[in-house]
Amino acid sequence: MHADLSRATFRPERHYSAVLAQQGRVQLDADLNEQTAIQLHRARTLTADLIGRHGGPRDATGFRIEYVGGKHDIDTLYIHGGRYYVDGILCDADRPAPGTPVPDEDAAEPEPAPTAETYWDYWNQPDGFRDPEKPGDRLPSPAQTPFLVYLKVWERAVSAAEDPALREVALGAALPDTAVRAKVVWQVLPLSLAELEIEDAEPSKEVVRAAFDRWAQRQAAPSARLAARSERPEHADEDPCLVRPDARYRGPENQLYRVEVHARGEAKDATFKWSRENGSVVFPVDELDGTWVQLATLGLDDKLDLDVGDLVEFTDTAYASRLEPLPLLRVEELDLPGRRVRLSGEPDPGVGRLPPLHPFLRRWDHREGPRRKGRTAVLKGGGVPVTEGEWLPLEDGVEVYFAKGGGYRTGDHWLIPARTATGSVEWPADPARRPLLTAPAGIARHFAPLALVRGEGGTVDLRLAFGPLAVGIPAADEVTLAAEEQAASEEQAAEADPSGGRSQTTAAAEAAVEGDR
Repeated sequence: MHADLSRATFRPERHYSAVLAQQGRVQLDADLNEQTAIQLHRARTLTADLIGRHGGPRDATGFRIEYVGGKHDIDTLYIHGGRYYVDGILCDADRPAPGTPVPDEDAAEPEPAPTAETYWDYWNQPDGFRDPEKPGDRLPSPAQTPFLVYLKVWERAVSAAEDPALREVALGAALPDTAVRAKVVWQVLPLSLAELEIEDAEPSKEVVRAAFDRWAQRQAAPSARLAARSERPEHADEDPCLVRPDARYRGPENQLYRVEVHARGEAKDATFKWSRENGSVVFPVDELDGTWVQLATLGLDDKLDLDVGDLVEFTDTAYASRLEPLPLLRVEELDLPGRRVRLSGEPDPGVGRLPPLHPFLRRWDHREGPRRKGRTAVLKGGGVPVTEGEWLPLEDGVEVYFAKGGGYRTGDHWLIPARTATGSVEWPADPARRPLLTAPAGIARHFAPLALVRGEGGTVDLRLAFGPLAVGIPAADEVTLAAEEQAASEEQAAEADPSGGRSQTTAAAEAAVEGDR
């Protein structure tokens, strides 16, 4: 999540069940966020245990796929409404009901109420952002059928830069942001049978589901591993006395470093970027004119602003949802009175041109320049090339290490808290204090098969459904009723005759014996 956090403390292996606030103590964002994470983890784990990897309620199963081809200029899919769960995550495909405006006073007749569509289109699904002009976004041609349609699910953070409605205007003209939101992103996408390694042109449901499970397992499991540490830089003696002389982390403030994969692939092709603010420094864009970008604000202070030489990512809601890398551009010039910046190149023509997609700049803090021991950090597409098997310095003594043989996916990231109180970074280590290699903190990707599309021949539904657990109370049979009636009669008889059928003399004698005891 790109958000201004102090750190992320939730660890499922610790088995904490709740966060308990104590009186008179400092309240931290990490505590509140961990409580949310604990509840979310429990709810989704329980849901997945009950439902399975995926499934929908029998009477409201969403994401029924309908192939529509031949009647339109371009083939499409209808995604029908309802609910579906993928690894315990709720995905809702219902379309919101359109609002009814107040009629004009001079209108002769009231406007008819707008009708709500009961399905999404492949091209206008809320988080898909498919572009008909891009060949890679189009559905397979009739000659390439059958093909699989599947559901991809993941989560990302949405800030006020992407959703201005999150801002509280009562906080003042500066319009500061407050909390961000975590959003479930679902996308309906096609997949060829060749990618599933299915050669049969008429595979059965069981074959398709088994092949998809193997494919999804490969896609969901990250193979990249990273470790972090803090080492006292060689030039530490030249620093002013802002930190302890023996501190390994030399930064003047606490930071949450974010190391994020930019370009995907193996190490020879992959790049990464990093931010000391967890990638949370963003600037909403008001207008784009060539390489000049007019911003809604230039930042709140000199720590969270833009400066010449900064590297920025010009993106919008659509590309943030696509998980595709964009060139990182350098800030070449600032026009402070006009709130404008000039970038080193014109942004991608398919990004940031539509105001409803809320374009924005995201600042990253790596720079091109000398690394150490005479070596130079040369950027590739604005990103830092991944080098495996050696420690790579970020800044102020913070270093990272990529394990050999990793596969890198755009968006995968690691979080590294750096603290001035200890002069070090917080990172898991073994008893010998050697940093441990860890998998990315995110992005967690989830998949579920929806349908096998046979073109004009229709679709084969691959969804799963479950029924409600609650059932009516069955009527008791005659034997049960007779047994209950006999038990009630015996209970009434015992209450009416406390002696239990014994003579009064015997009952009195037994009572006297009990009294003597």
